[in-house]
Amino acid sequence: MYYYYFLNCALRLSELANLNINQVNTNILTVIGKGNKERKIFLTPAAQKSLATWLQIRNTMDVPTNALFISRNKQRLTTRSIQNVIKKYVIKAGLNSENISTHKLRHTSATLMYKYGHVDIHSLQQILGHESIATTEIYIHVDDSLLQSAVNSNPLALMFN
Repeated sequence: MYYYYFLNCALRLSELANLNINQVNTNILTVIGKGNKERKIFLTPAAQKSLATWLQIRNTMDVPTNALFISRNKQRLTTRSIQNVIKKYVIKAGLNSENISTHKLRHTSATLMYKYGHVDIHSLQQILGHESIATTEIYIHVDDSLLQSAVNSNPLALMFN
């Protein structure tokens, strides 16, 4: 379930671990990021469905914490426990757990939004909660086909044909 929030919302590990119930709206998470800065994350339909399912389960429990995600002991999940769950499912999927981490899932989310969602880099900077656009540039992995498409999208590209 947690991978939805890395792959769909590009959350940092600490942001996911620190989420509280009161930071959840139907389709928006209010995240406290680095530097104690608040930002809004719009949930994808997949993340909304996953969250609704989890909240139905969580609401049937007597939980002594306002943490959104809890352990079997009804305490806030630690970053280590989230990493272990992700690693478990990466291995279960037959993938190399040495190459996949929660942070790499965040990178993947950013790249997918940029490449397939046509999200401009400034919007992506806001989504990721980066101070500097240079940091956001590190997250997006642009391949040659994307660069070729960008050049060809120029209205002057076919001027002499």
